[in-house]
Amino acid sequence: MENIFNVIYGALSSNVVVLIVVWCIMFDTFFGVLRALKEHAFNSSFGIDGGIRKIGMIFSILFLFIADLTVHINIIGFVPKEYLTVIGLEKIGMLEFFGLFFILYEAISILKNMYLIGIPMPLWLKDKLEKLLTQLTNEAPQILENKQE
Repeated sequence: MENIFNVIYGALSSNVVVLIVVWCIMFDTFFGVLRALKEHAFNSSFGIDGGIRKIGMIFSILFLFIADLTVHINIIGFVPKEYLTVIGLEKIGMLEFFGLFFILYEAISILKNMYLIGIPMPLWLKDKLEKLLTQLTNEAPQILENKQE
């Protein structure tokens, strides 16, 4: 039994997509805590929701890893070769496919938290984030308050 866990841990820890997802989860948690400290708004329901979401991502990764071992889907043919050289993947199974979406989700959340904390960033990125958050979230009033300060 211990050998199975070592094999799973070894395979997951050598997968670049899994490592990036884990790092993104850690950074998002860090910036989320900083944002809560800045806004004096530690809210247990937000913390629990975010924690459940992140645990769900981790369990999804485990499930997708097992599904990839079982089904052997590889959609690498749909990805342009230029992108493959940048990401350095030889196989894109279900784990990598959904992992890339998890990375995008967490990256947007990290940038949003950085923006709302007030960390300096390029003006073009601030404008894009502001537009995205105004259209997609209910945090637009916070953005307008930050602009007026």
